[in-house]
Amino acid sequence: MNPFFSVVIPLYNKALEISYTLSSVLAQTYTDFEVIVINDGSTDDSLSLVETFNDKRIKVYTTENKGVSHARNFGIKNSSSQVIAFLDGDDLWKPHHLEDLKALFECYPNCGMYCKAYEKIYFSELVVKAIYNDIEDDFEGIVEDYFKNSLIDSIAWTSATAIPKTIFNTYGYFDESLKSGQDTDLWIRIALKETVAFSNVISATRLFSASNNHLSQSSHIKQRIQIIERYQHLELKNKSLKTYLDCNRYSMAVERKLHGDLTSYQNLLNAIDLASLNSKQKFLLKLPTFWIKRFKGLQGFLIKKKIYLSAFR
Repeated sequence: MNPFFSVVIPLYNKALEISYTLSSVLAQTYTDFEVIVINDGSTDDSLSLVETFNDKRIKVYTTENKGVSHARNFGIKNSSSQVIAFLDGDDLWKPHHLEDLKALFECYPNCGMYCKAYEKIYFSELVVKAIYNDIEDDFEGIVEDYFKNSLIDSIAWTSATAIPKTIFNTYGYFDESLKSGQDTDLWIRIALKETVAFSNVISATRLFSASNNHLSQSSHIKQRIQIIERYQHLELKNKSLKTYLDCNRYSMAVERKLHGDLTSYQNLLNAIDLASLNSKQKFLLKLPTFWIKRFKGLQGFLIKKKIYLSAFR
């Protein structure tokens, strides 16, 4: 009999984290799952550490290094269950994560995505609970408007999301041509057509270190701009999508200004309806580059002092 969940873990050079990640999966109170680890051509000790786990539910595949989207898609296609739960090789689950997702699936069948609340830990010290727009602390059910509810933190985050396998057959897989933003692209595709179930009980943890924190801007920002452009033709008839895309444009515009790409900055700015932004975002968007850098530096300093500030809240 096939397990209820297939846990798909893409793995590339996570020797410092993968043992903790796998241990958090094997500690789940709900145990009807398989674990599919896709070693995406790691060059460190990641694979050997995975092989120290003696659990028949773990299946390991090694592929050439083709990126996280290929690894996830490979895992989905080689899974034996009908529900795929995603977990990256440097994130953690609390013991009740799969149990919570199973309960969501049973209470709200036929959804396109099942999402759990998550926390973010910066530099192993500051714990920040993700905040969702117009979502109560005790919320569980079908979100009213995925795009509106994701204006602060996203309702869907890869390591806290499960998707029925049939959804991939309908809307496609992670776009392997993208090196960044593949998850956002897939969430948009699904949320435009399907309902999304969500529980605002934290069951997953995203770890940020000095090397992977959100203050380090992606080198693939132009691909993220391309993702936004894919859906801009739908904005005129979907106000919440417009606001959601504008908030993403805001982030990318600030990043482009910081990196001296004023052409992309201006193009993004021209596409934004300023009514989509809050007062802090409008203020930061118009600041000279020097002051944006100062504010970014202040943000990083405050995080190390266990104070979290964001323009999205």
